[in-house]
Amino acid sequence: MIPDYIKTKFEAIVGPENVDVSPVGRLVYSYDATPNFQSMPDAVVAPRNTKDVSEIVTVCLEGKIPIVPRGSGTNLAAGTVPSEGGIVLLFKHMNQILEIDEENLTVTVQPGVITLDMINAVEKRGLFYPPDPSSMKISTIGGNINENSGGLRGLKYGVTRDYVMALEAVLPNGDIIRTGGKLAKDVAGYDLTRLLTGSEGTLAVITEATMKLIPMPETKQTMLALYQSMDAAAKSVSEIIAAKIIPATLEFLDRPTLKAVEDFAKIGLPTDVEAVLLIEQDGTPENVARDMQKMASICTREQAISVQIAATEAEALALTTARRAALSALARLKPTTILEDATVPRSEIANMVKAINEIAAKHNVTIATFGHAGDGNLHPTCPTDARDHDEMERVEAAFADIFEKAIELGGTITGEHGVGMMKAPYLEWKMGPEGIAIMKAIKQSFDPENIMNPGKIFAKETRKRLVISQ
Repeated sequence: MIPDYIKTKFEAIVGPENVDVSPVGRLVYSYDATPNFQSMPDAVVAPRNTKDVSEIVTVCLEGKIPIVPRGSGTNLAAGTVPSEGGIVLLFKHMNQILEIDEENLTVTVQPGVITLDMINAVEKRGLFYPPDPSSMKISTIGGNINENSGGLRGLKYGVTRDYVMALEAVLPNGDIIRTGGKLAKDVAGYDLTRLLTGSEGTLAVITEATMKLIPMPETKQTMLALYQSMDAAAKSVSEIIAAKIIPATLEFLDRPTLKAVEDFAKIGLPTDVEAVLLIEQDGTPENVARDMQKMASICTREQAISVQIAATEAEALALTTARRAALSALARLKPTTILEDATVPRSEIANMVKAINEIAAKHNVTIATFGHAGDGNLHPTCPTDARDHDEMERVEAAFADIFEKAIELGGTITGEHGVGMMKAPYLEWKMGPEGIAIMKAIKQSFDPENIMNPGKIFAKETRKRLVISQ
């Protein structure tokens, strides 16, 4: 627990009503959406503005108290679990859209703004914010920035990092800095905006962000292609990109995921095929119609047994909603659901999915796979039960093999969920000891007292990795 005099200092900054040290209040913020990770914070503190954040951080530095910035807790890598106690910094009051600038095509927000609320607000102005994590109904922009979140539209439009133009942030010594701006070009010094984006709260506390917008696409169409061969579905993905078509979304679901989603959503999805591709394109009506026709032809040529374009907007929305519900659907199967996001080059998708199935059989666990086929970001998902310790050990071993295989195929251990604690033991496999050393040097220069979200990204113990023959 934090000392009473520290609690009194926090109350003087934000008011007693915004400092919670009760067991129930702390319990609520002792975990996030990642299974099997939980640790009690010493207090939950809710700042009202940037000045509050700066003063809170200064108190924490003096007392060497860990700080965990937190949005809605949708993190899937245990990145917002207060693993070393300290305070959870909650942004429930800093949740305003400050400006929508139609001349410069930007939106400026506080970190607690819900992602979908911001998307809806800018769309009312005919503008478009593309990043669309599956949790966008409840996730916050601050969380999206800290994790560099992706989404279904990542293939065509990129991830959160591609839309962060400027940040206001509080450094671990309490200083307030501003990075970037509403500029199409800015090469002045190190790119601190991009460095802070995806840093998982380990370098600074983000208190304001200016995000890039683009004009709203005129129209959109959705297509579903069914396959009895995983290789054929993967080849279709490669051929679509090779044809110089970049769809807005290009999603993949395997048979176990399809069955779970259909049982959950009941929209008439087929459950007797090996894989489906959910494809969307947006843009001008002429370009969308042309691209959809070309993609349908490619899928048919690559042995799709059925290619159907949604006839209505409602039908298209049902398909996309069903895809976004994949995790929720799979989570109904067992008490615990482990979701990962290994990423490989598009050309290796079929090999990766095949390897995942072989690894599941090897360790006698069930793994369903879905994800963003267009950018190679797959989500192998294991319904399990944390109370079954033997099975959990097998699940952990299976995912270690999956990360190993992803790197072997030229991929990475995480495409959009971040490292947090979940992936920290495997980071050196991807980065190498030299990469870890430079990252630790950056962390040390920002945060010498290690108060900013400690225990994340850098593992206390690195997993041993098999030597892969070249």
